[in-house]
Amino acid sequence: MAALDITTKYCRKEMEEYGSCVAFNPSTWQQTCHELKMKVAQCTSSHPVIQKIRQDCSKEFVAFERCLRDNQDKPASCSPHVDRFLGCAETVDLSSNWLCPTLM
Repeated sequence: MAALDITTKYCRKEMEEYGSCVAFNPSTWQQTCHELKMKVAQCTSSHPVIQKIRQDCSKEFVAFERCLRDNQDKPASCSPHVDRFLGCAETVDLSSNWLCPTLM
């Protein structure tokens, strides 16, 4: 299963709610959507696969967050950063037995 599929599987609701909030609140999303952002963070930090993606793609994730912070009034301009992060996430090696040692 691809890393992004796992992210979507375990945190789809949180990701969709946060994304919608950002899209509908272009000038106030930092404040308006903060609680939803925390829900996404809590969800993603609790799954080992997502932890590995965040670890392996931290540079891309930090760049995306910086872009959002620097472009609070136009978050859509950060689409290239999202694409780079998602591209990285797809390359994360999830085949090692760190994930499910009892299944290997």
